[in-house]
Amino acid sequence: MSERLVVIGGDAAGMSAASQARRLKKSGELEIVAFERGHFASFSACGIPYWVGGDVAERDQLIARTPEEHRERDIDLRMRTEVTELDVERQRVRTRDLESGAEAWTGFDKLVIATGARPLRPPLPGIDAPGVHGVQTLDDGQALLDSLERTEGRRAVVVGAGYIGVEMAEALLNRGYEVTVLNRGEQPMATLDPDMGRLVHRAMDGLGITTVGSSAVTKILTGDDGRVRAVATDDAEYPADVVVLGTGVVPETGLARAAGLPLGAYGGLLTDLAMRVRGHENIWAGGDCVEVLDLVSGRERHIALGTHANKHGQVIGSNVGGGYATFPGVVGTAVSKVCSLEIARTGLREKDAREVGLAYVTVTVESTSRAGYYPGAAPMTVKMLAERRTGRLLGVQIVGREGAAKRVDIAAVALTAGMTVEQMTALDLGYAPPFSPVWDPVLVAARKALAAVRAAG
Repeated sequence: MSERLVVIGGDAAGMSAASQARRLKKSGELEIVAFERGHFASFSACGIPYWVGGDVAERDQLIARTPEEHRERDIDLRMRTEVTELDVERQRVRTRDLESGAEAWTGFDKLVIATGARPLRPPLPGIDAPGVHGVQTLDDGQALLDSLERTEGRRAVVVGAGYIGVEMAEALLNRGYEVTVLNRGEQPMATLDPDMGRLVHRAMDGLGITTVGSSAVTKILTGDDGRVRAVATDDAEYPADVVVLGTGVVPETGLARAAGLPLGAYGGLLTDLAMRVRGHENIWAGGDCVEVLDLVSGRERHIALGTHANKHGQVIGSNVGGGYATFPGVVGTAVSKVCSLEIARTGLREKDAREVGLAYVTVTVESTSRAGYYPGAAPMTVKMLAERRTGRLLGVQIVGREGAAKRVDIAAVALTAGMTVEQMTALDLGYAPPFSPVWDPVLVAARKALAAVRAAG
């Protein structure tokens, strides 16, 4: 008899799982029903800042596969349909059609939870005023673009200086706006150590972006027309014709919590290596709604990235479809940019190492992206953490110009393999003057870290 797979969430993890399960099982063996409450499925949220900024010309370029294309592959994708209740015991979900209001129960033999993450929207006075925007979905991106078209003024305030914050600051700068970034932390990019974040701060200032650290927003001020006019902190007001929120995300696990499914310290679902929800044979979860194992610290983390979500979906789909696959964990690799400045990190920050009780050494090196004599060589700063006793690589952060960010992949592979900095110094990396100095900056950092480990005894 045919089984039914129900998927909650129509983006990266959910539709990757559905598509992989369909590749392995025909329609007569497995019926697949997917529910998505939004207007779009299988889209790149990571590309929204570049669409807003004009680097990507059309919204539809961010859509990997349309609902119609999924349906052509025998996946019954139901758009604008929200799952409002999960009944684990009876193996069914309650749904509501957001257009008609009609409600129904749908039974399942197997379930995939891919509900993603929700933006943190602080409960501030004026936070819902016209002109205040989040950038989580394509609808959000379109609403922001429409707002920019209607707004006569050219002053923008970005709240938050994480990945979304700095990317949206660039997008608005490209649109000709005067941009101010307000950040609770002292330096932008809290995923970096403060000394590396300071380099990002300096570069943003050099681009004409005003970055204000240690600045918590207290309210959004509006004009007589009800539209945003300024953002207030404890000690200042910043005029704004448009406000973009980049205050981070948390796992969207309300359904799972109400159903009694296991959640971790960050509020994300807990799964085994096969992405099966712990303690539940026929329920899987993936994407931004789960916590995953950090291979460096050995602890669970919540990291909302599309790369992980797609991998989770592939693993889930393989297991649902009768195959076998696992997701061993992550090392926390991420890259971003603000204009020509590239930002990368992987592994642990100093703060992370202290929290898990690791003794460590740190080194920082200045180098260039190419041989110093070759035209176009650009500066690069590499910071490396290594375990004090063993020399095991713990983390790398890179800030620099063209050619800097993707070098972090060397460190990501080394972290995944559990390499020491001594082992890294012997890595056989590609060299030619147009691509790197004879000693790649990451290997220079590894040599310096090895010396620090030896000096520490």
